Amino acid sequence: MNSEKTKLDIVANYGKLAKSVNGNVLSKLFACCDPGEIAAQVGNKIGYTSDQMASVPANSNLGVGCGNPSALAQINQGETVVDLGAGAGFDAFIVAREVGLNGRVIGVDLSEDMLALARKNAQKGEYTHVEFLKGDIENLPLAANIADHVISNCVINLSSRKDLVFKEAYRVLKANGHLSVSDIVLKKDLPEMIKNSLAGHIACISGAAKLDTYLTYVRDAGFKDVKIEEEKAFPLELMISDPQIKKMAAEMDFDLNSEEAADLASRVVSISLTAIK
Repeated sequence: MNSEKTKLDIVANYGKLAKSVNGNVLSKLFACCDPGEIAAQVGNKIGYTSDQMASVPANSNLGVGCGNPSALAQINQGETVVDLGAGAGFDAFIVAREVGLNGRVIGVDLSEDMLALARKNAQKGEYTHVEFLKGDIENLPLAANIADHVISNCVINLSSRKDLVFKEAYRVLKANGHLSVSDIVLKKDLPEMIKNSLAGHIACISGAAKLDTYLTYVRDAGFKDVKIEEEKAFPLELMISDPQIKKMAAEMDFDLNSEEAADLASRVVSISLTAIK
């Protein structure tokens, strides 16, 4: 697949996800089920506490993460945190409590619709020290050496140039700054149909790299003390059952039964990774 076209298609489809939330139209689109409840189930399964999920605007948790990077980061009051692929702002709002009002959180995303939703959520929650910028995580719109922490949640796997993403994370971090990432990697190769599928990218599968390759990107960017803090099964079945994801997949003629979803889940794992500049 053409990497630039894939990137644009991913942005467009995540924009649709944001639009389905913005304006509170979910109940009309998905009267059969509660997408917020599925998002909460995913959040609980990947490491968020009920308190964390209850503390942020409801429309910020879209249920498309694969871990809790804020739990790895050991963030302190007054620090600056950059969130790569911030989406609707879920992780940015969680770490906003940790940095306090004298700290700063910068979320970066490429989707105008996600940014609009994140900014709406920030206004709703009165997060005056959180901002959201349009930008590509492969080429961040930020100066060097400004962040104490860079976090990301299940977004880097979508990039076809993960090497550039980690180089950019390294660039914007201060000396001794911390990288804390939740992402998915492959335990074994994917079927060609999935590997070449845009819908597979939307479900955070097709773009995933083998673990050794992923770690090479991190180390080659200059990071030290690279550690896999946790490795666990990725709740792919829950994500694929999310009505928003199912709707996007259906539009792309992509469908998985529960057996196929379980097979895919056996091929990927969620990792929690930390490193230091």
